[in-house]
Amino acid sequence: MRPRSLRPAAALLLLLTLEPQPSGTASLNGSKWTYIGPHGEKSWSKEYPSCGGLLQSPIDLHSDILQYNASLRPLRFQDYNMSASESFLLTNDGHSVRLNLPQSLHLHGLPFRYSAVQLHLHWGSPSDPRGGSEHTVSGKHFAAELHIVYYNSELYPNASVAIDKPEGLAVLAVLIEMGPFNPHFDKIFSHLQEVKYEGQNKSIPGFSLEELLPERPHEFYRYHGSLTTPPCHPTVLWTVFRNTVKISGDQLLNLETALYCTGRDDPAPQEMVNNFRRVQKFDERLVYVSFQQVPGLTYAGLSLGVILSVVLAGALGICVVLAVSIWLFRRKKSKKGDSGKGVIYKPAIKKETEDHA
Repeated sequence: MRPRSLRPAAALLLLLTLEPQPSGTASLNGSKWTYIGPHGEKSWSKEYPSCGGLLQSPIDLHSDILQYNASLRPLRFQDYNMSASESFLLTNDGHSVRLNLPQSLHLHGLPFRYSAVQLHLHWGSPSDPRGGSEHTVSGKHFAAELHIVYYNSELYPNASVAIDKPEGLAVLAVLIEMGPFNPHFDKIFSHLQEVKYEGQNKSIPGFSLEELLPERPHEFYRYHGSLTTPPCHPTVLWTVFRNTVKISGDQLLNLETALYCTGRDDPAPQEMVNNFRRVQKFDERLVYVSFQQVPGLTYAGLSLGVILSVVLAGALGICVVLAVSIWLFRRKKSKKGDSGKGVIYKPAIKKETEDHA
C-alpha cells in the first residue's frame, strides 16, 4: 500500500519539475553567458543551438531587402496609460536593465493579440563612438535600442510557454539617437543607480509606455526573426520603428556607466557595456515596410514630407525663373516695335519734290 500512497506525491513533484518557470526574454538564459570572453557571443551556439541557426536577429535594414506592404496595419496600444500611483519593477538581470510589465497591457494590429512581458535596453560604451543599437539601417548604428517584449496571449498561457512556439513572441524596437534631454526616458534612467548591481530591484512609479515611442509609429519595418539573446529562439515577430527617439548625451552616459553585470560583493566587478548582439545573416528573407520608399535615396534621417517640400520648392523656383525670362523677352521685343513707328523715309520726300518740279 505504501508505493500507492507515494504516487500522487511523485506525480506532483514531476509536474513541478517540468512546469516552465515564468520569466521575460532577457532572463530566459539558463546557464551563464556574456557578450565577450569565453562565454561570449561566438560561443552561444554551443549551449544554445538556435543561436547558430536560421532566422536570427538583429539584422541590417537596407534597401535591397525592403518591400512595401500596404496591408500592414498601424499598431494599437491598450491600457498603456498607467498612473504614477501604480508601479513597475525595475531589475538589473546581469545582462541589461529590465522593466517588468503587467500582462494587462495589450498590443493590437498584429495577426494575434499580444500581452506585455517586459522592456529592456541595449547600448555601447563611452569609449566606442559607433553606438550600441542591435539593428542597423544601411549599416548605420544608433546610440542605443529599446525593446518592448510581448507574448502571444491568444494562443499561449504565458511567455515561458510561448518563447519557443510559432508566432510566440513579438518585440517592438525603438532606435535611440543623441539629442535633447528626454523626460520620458528619465523615468527609467533616474533610477539606474538603485539597481546598480545584478539582482537588485526597485519599484518605480508607473507611466505611459507610449511616451517612449517615436513620432509616426505607423511607419515601421516588419520581419520574422529571433531573440537577440540566448536561447535565440526564432519565434519573434519584429517591428522596428522607422523614426528614432532622442536622449541627451548625459542620459546616454548615465546608461553606459551606471550598471554592473556582477553582484555587489563580486571580487571582480564587470561594467555592463556593449550589451548588444552583432548583426546576423539575413538568409534571403524580406523585410516589409509600412511606408513608401523614395527611389534613389538612402537613409539620412529625412522624412518624406521634407523631401517633397524640397522638390516642390525647386519646381516653384524653376517656374519663377521661366516667368521672369518670358517677361523680359516680351519687354525687349515691345521696345523694338515702338522704335520702328517713328522712322521718316527721306528718299520718299525727295521723290515727291522732284515730281512737283
